Amino acid sequence: MGLRVGICGTGSFAQCFIPLIKAHPLVSKVVLCDLVPEKLQKASEEYGIPHTCPSLDKLVQMDVDAVALFTQNDRHAPQAVQALKAGKHVYSAVPSAITMAELTDLVRTVESTGMIYMIGETSYYYPCAIYCRDRFRKGDFGYAIYGEGEYFHDYSHGMEQVARSRFGDQWMRHVTMPPFFYPTHSVSMITGVTGAYAVKVCGMGVKHQVQPGEIDFTKVPDRIYPNDFWNEIMLCQMSDGSTARFIEARRIGYCHRPGSVGMSLYGSEGSFEQQIAPPDQAKGQWTAHHCVWSGKSPGSIQDVTDLLDCRSPDPKEAQAIAVAAKTGLGPEAFTSMSKVHPVQRLPREFVGLRNGHEGSHQFLVHDFITACVDRIHPPNNVWQAARYLAPGLIAHESAMRGGVLMDVPDFGAGSGV
Repeated sequence: MGLRVGICGTGSFAQCFIPLIKAHPLVSKVVLCDLVPEKLQKASEEYGIPHTCPSLDKLVQMDVDAVALFTQNDRHAPQAVQALKAGKHVYSAVPSAITMAELTDLVRTVESTGMIYMIGETSYYYPCAIYCRDRFRKGDFGYAIYGEGEYFHDYSHGMEQVARSRFGDQWMRHVTMPPFFYPTHSVSMITGVTGAYAVKVCGMGVKHQVQPGEIDFTKVPDRIYPNDFWNEIMLCQMSDGSTARFIEARRIGYCHRPGSVGMSLYGSEGSFEQQIAPPDQAKGQWTAHHCVWSGKSPGSIQDVTDLLDCRSPDPKEAQAIAVAAKTGLGPEAFTSMSKVHPVQRLPREFVGLRNGHEGSHQFLVHDFITACVDRIHPPNNVWQAARYLAPGLIAHESAMRGGVLMDVPDFGAGSGV
């Protein structure tokens, strides 16, 4: 019997994953779950999934092996713990938690139940991360000296719409969540490459200078997060002796798509840099970043932009895609993949299906499903999730205290199931 998966939350982000989970050859049954009956019915009809459930409480009592959470940020940890204790494997959208207490409970629950947990961190599967991880493992970087990771997502780029959709007439109470409560996109760009994690952090925050006509969210009564920082920066001492700087920015003049998540990494023997790249006007396509590899000599500098560029095939190439699927899988057979993505390990059922976040969605689904079936912790396991999140939570506390240097708790690296 294949894996039976319950999908909790059927909003816009979940809809990027529902078709992939349904199509995976190791999945035998999908159950959709949502508190809003109209959304649930619509998703059931649109994706041809007859099995539905009105709440997570009922879902964890059903005959499903795993639960995928696509719910509000502040509910991920308690919902994951609930599902794990009910004997279900868990996939969670980011972040894994929003407090150290929640994070501790989550890690301890995975350890005590022996269930599989995976954080859906997209950046781990970005072309730049794959490229740097491969070269780092080969020794091309030497030892790490300094890394940078950033996630730039200005408030004007859909954040208000998302808040209104999630929280209704209470949306303004939620929008001052500290950026470092959502640090995994930036932190994982370095930790997911070198394996090193933050042991000490110094955090700083930047307040938004409210312009005429703008809402001053710091004046909203009864706001849930008493935070005034819309942009937060941390400098970290890493476990391997290197240093790293991470930025999460929500009020910044920077193009959100593409190029909002990026990294650079500098080693003793080689380095990798990214900068935002303009669109190719002739082809009408975006290149997310201009990417460069450099060694110590001028002759070692390589422009690797084309190697890491994710571009979806033209719809007119559908026939070529079909042929590629039959004759041998390559990047051209999948949507939104770069030349460094190891597409040969993806199921053929994913060919032609929607992908997203620089080729990451299909790998996220495949790695979670296979981890549950094989009972082997995935790369983005609960201990990695903690190493992606904990530095941000501690750095926000540091920023609130004027930038004091603080220790970052570590939960270890875990072990196989």
